Amino acid sequence: MDEVEVLVAHSERATLRVGDVFLKVDADRARLDAEVEAMALAPVPTPEILWCKPPVLAIAALPGTTLGHLGAPSTASPTAWAAAGAAIRKLHDAPLPPRPGRAGRSIGALTAELDDECESLLANAVLPADLVTRGRQVAEAALRPWTPVFTHGDLQIEHVFVDGDQVTGIIDWSEAGRGDALYDLATFTLGHEEHLGDVLAGYGTDIDIDLDVIRAWWSLRSLLAVRWLIEHGFDPFAPGCEVDALRSLR
Repeated sequence: MDEVEVLVAHSERATLRVGDVFLKVDADRARLDAEVEAMALAPVPTPEILWCKPPVLAIAALPGTTLGHLGAPSTASPTAWAAAGAAIRKLHDAPLPPRPGRAGRSIGALTAELDDECESLLANAVLPADLVTRGRQVAEAALRPWTPVFTHGDLQIEHVFVDGDQVTGIIDWSEAGRGDALYDLATFTLGHEEHLGDVLAGYGTDIDIDLDVIRAWWSLRSLLAVRWLIEHGFDPFAPGCEVDALRSLR
């Protein structure tokens, strides 16, 4: 009998692997429905859905390996990173999905969330005051009007699989929907700034990418994530992770 491997587990959801099958357990039915819908609409490789019986979604394993991990150097080639950039662009050029995603929060809602989180980080001395203040200043550039595209919403490099220099699939679509393209690009390159040029080369040079906004999203995403990660058993202070990303923006 195959062993059950726990890949991710916290109070909101869990992902298990049994052989070549991944089981995603999510108590939020709307989030599970959004994931199934997004995978059906996305014009990029996604896992085969084997069955869905809420709160569980079963998907087939993808060939290849993840592009890398936050906090560790990526061994993938520049060509593989560029191929991922091309896949992201294909997603962003697709017809808009019917619902807003995590990357589509309004400026007002995002500003309020960021201000509340920074206040909490300071009040509880989670991070040094100068790091929070500088991070909040950098994050300001992300709080601007944007044209909605089809976004993944949680495009961490662990969610992109490659085989050699080819993208074989993208997983974890529960946050997908209409949103800011630069949010996806920033999430994907968080902690891997050295590969941003390769990603943008694959994404395409026909549009102007504001690098200050990408830096702003690195800061904003990190500030919003630190306390949640700590509370759910993760370590944002690990080398190369969220707190180091904030420090690098000084």
